[in-house]
Amino acid sequence: MSKKPDSPDVTEVMGQPEEENEDIGAQFYREHLRQLERSLGEVEIEDHVQLVLSEPKNEVIVNFPVRLDDGRYELFTGYRIQHNNIMGPYKGGMRYHHDVTLDEVKALAALMTYKCALLEIPYGGAKGGIRINPHEYSHREKEAITRRFTHDLGHNIGPDYDIPGPDMGTNSQTMVWMMDTYMNMQGMNDKNAKRRVVTGKSLASGGSRGREKATGQGVIYCIQEWANENGLRLDGATFMLQGYGNVGSNAAQILTRMGAELVAVQDHTGAIYNPEGIYPRKLAQWVNEQGGVQGYEGAQALEAEEFWAVECDICIPAALELQIDADVAQRLNCQVVVEGANGPTTVEGDAVLQERDIDVVPDIMANAGGVVVSYFEWVQNKRSERWQLQEVDSRLHYKMKMAYHEMRAFAREHAIDNRTAALAVALDRVNQVYVERGIFP
Repeated sequence: MSKKPDSPDVTEVMGQPEEENEDIGAQFYREHLRQLERSLGEVEIEDHVQLVLSEPKNEVIVNFPVRLDDGRYELFTGYRIQHNNIMGPYKGGMRYHHDVTLDEVKALAALMTYKCALLEIPYGGAKGGIRINPHEYSHREKEAITRRFTHDLGHNIGPDYDIPGPDMGTNSQTMVWMMDTYMNMQGMNDKNAKRRVVTGKSLASGGSRGREKATGQGVIYCIQEWANENGLRLDGATFMLQGYGNVGSNAAQILTRMGAELVAVQDHTGAIYNPEGIYPRKLAQWVNEQGGVQGYEGAQALEAEEFWAVECDICIPAALELQIDADVAQRLNCQVVVEGANGPTTVEGDAVLQERDIDVVPDIMANAGGVVVSYFEWVQNKRSERWQLQEVDSRLHYKMKMAYHEMRAFAREHAIDNRTAALAVALDRVNQVYVERGIFP
């Protein structure tokens, strides 16, 4: 087994040097590799396992035409990146966003591999998406795009092979369209057995109770564990959010029910602030009607620089990747950053947060609630069961709590930060499976 000092440089094995003018997806992929390199220095990983993990197993790219409402045809590009399936079927969301790139999806797929390993969910990592702005297409057009994308993916997805779920720009309706399309591509005898080909479906079409709020709920479970460990009383605590989509809005509503106050929110339309507290449900209604937080009457407008400097106890980035760089980290005025988004903090941002003694609960831990409850949905479909919300939440709480304390125990034992510890725990579990199973032939 390779000892830590002799392990190959991950930037040689797993990445390339930074290039000028690289897009945000390429930057994100490079940042992921840099974070992974730190974790590889904390555990003994076989060289051949590092080599296997250096690239996705499969990169599926499909180009497909769709007829729009005005009669024009548009050619779309869809991705499905399958990073690793040594722990179980590929699992990961489908993202509809105008900045989707191959490198971004590769990084997200890898994070899913490690997220599932950390939470001990028997899945591997995958991710997919289409480079579109979903707000620019009608309901019928989005259905047509989704169904054609699913059809062209064909047998690259399947209920025991690769199981998509919702992500940014997609929702339960998107998943139901994917499910129905896939089911209608199967033989009549086992058509209904294919219902679990996707998760995140609506309750009526086979989804799980608690799935819609699962990622936000998981974020709150992590906040509770951190607060207990650090002596913070959540009743009366203050928090800020970047992003007010599914994750941010659900986290805000759950946390305010515990007595905390939402004091600032930022999204793609602007930033708002109210030191007396912002009502999450009213803000969610405003965002649904207006498309963003800008103009919300229950708070005052803020500039981006002012937003990051708002004094609070908890900062929850729940939008896009690479938001907290060194400059933003220097301005933050909080006790802890709990990453509801994937990859919101750069390596330099992490270093500044450590220097300033601001704790971080990393993405693969904090936002894992979605994939955990997706697994619960998959199991319910497989068994033809329907669990009550209390059971779903209880099982989720147990999973999140166990993983959180395993991460913290590793961090304390090795005197390292939480992100490095979380990735190290996940890598060690993946490595153990490869060591036991070997490489065929």
